[in-house]
Amino acid sequence: MSHTSFCAASDPERQAMLEAIGAKSFDDLFVDVPKEYQADSFNVPEGRSELEVMQALRGLAARNSSRLINFCGAGFYDHFIPAAVDSLAGRGEFFTAYTPYQPEASQGTLQAIYEWQTAIARLTEMEAANASLYDGGTALFEGLMMALRITGRNRVLVDEGVSPIYRTMLRCYTKNLSIEYEEIPVSTGLADRTEFQKKLNKDVAAVLLQNPNFFGCMDDLSDLVESAHAVGALAVFSAYPLAMGIVKTPGAMGADVVTGEGQSLGLPLSFGGPYLGFMATLKKHVRKMPGRIVGATKDAQGRRGFVLTLQAREQHIRREKALSNICTNEALCALRALMYLSLMGKRGLVEVARLCAARAAYARKRLKNIDGVRPTFAQNYFNEFAMTLPCDASDVVSALIDQGIAAGFPVGRYYKGMENVLLLAFTEKRTKEEIDVLAAKLEAVL
Repeated sequence: MSHTSFCAASDPERQAMLEAIGAKSFDDLFVDVPKEYQADSFNVPEGRSELEVMQALRGLAARNSSRLINFCGAGFYDHFIPAAVDSLAGRGEFFTAYTPYQPEASQGTLQAIYEWQTAIARLTEMEAANASLYDGGTALFEGLMMALRITGRNRVLVDEGVSPIYRTMLRCYTKNLSIEYEEIPVSTGLADRTEFQKKLNKDVAAVLLQNPNFFGCMDDLSDLVESAHAVGALAVFSAYPLAMGIVKTPGAMGADVVTGEGQSLGLPLSFGGPYLGFMATLKKHVRKMPGRIVGATKDAQGRRGFVLTLQAREQHIRREKALSNICTNEALCALRALMYLSLMGKRGLVEVARLCAARAAYARKRLKNIDGVRPTFAQNYFNEFAMTLPCDASDVVSALIDQGIAAGFPVGRYYKGMENVLLLAFTEKRTKEEIDVLAAKLEAVL
């Protein structure tokens, strides 16, 4: 019973309520709450009209710095989202749907998830994908756990070029497990082959890699994958889905498990979520993959239909046999990503990737001509790269925020000794004029 409903009731109704629970007055309900914690009045202001409420909220929203020109990346990117994605994803049939436990009532949702799995398998050049995971970081952890289950080993080597945000999550999740976790420092911006070769042995379950890596550097990791396979270890990748429009895919490099963050596929940057993890693997490893898999089948009348084929979650099977307890339902986010991929098509995806790469190439040329600014690594890149400044990157970012520019990510936040390094990302939304403004304001600040 709320205070509102109690007050709204008539006197006889209120008295009947109190008698039913053995209280003489409303105040009797709070006798167990110490006096110092009881408020004499809630000081609730008088109600306002809908118009007045909207005006007040718009005034508050206008105080946010919502018009920043965004050059931030570090795993989360400001890509253009076609209006059709919002329009279609907002339909009631999808928007209110949750887990499709009853296939006879959920064919639309199940088919959408099935198509999402197909799209991810094609994008990564892998053989099978699941129905989505929580986010990119937990998806990478799930890939790690898959490798442990498949190999029966407990040692993991992680390249420091993997997102430090993801590595923080990995350390958290593995802290109390019987896992030997070791990170290998990057060399000249790329995975250090020499160090990996020293550490690879018959105890290693997996090597965890990222391409392009956190610094934006691209690398053909086929040789490292081959070295891992030579000792019976698996190669688990974290990938940037839009980059795969033009970058060699993890599948083409021989990866065993591919994970990543699907935010760049039609999901807006919204103060930290919702995000979307994806996972793909080889057919022989499907039964070790967490989450759910939607499969196509036929009903008793021979008609094509869709069902949840594998459900290795703690909600569906005995807890001790569950493969994961963090593979929550992200079907609406996956649906948005599928809509984005379908609207873009193969050609569109390639075109967007090329636009991103072209914007980054132009920006790198402009920025390295600023006195005291130089590329941190002389490696190939997609749409993101690190620049070394003559001062602390955090100070520069703070100064440019006041001028309407989110200039990038200060790398020193996660990498000691790199306080002067700024990571910048360029998507198809960033124009030549905006990049020129960035260069001019950066030069002025320095």
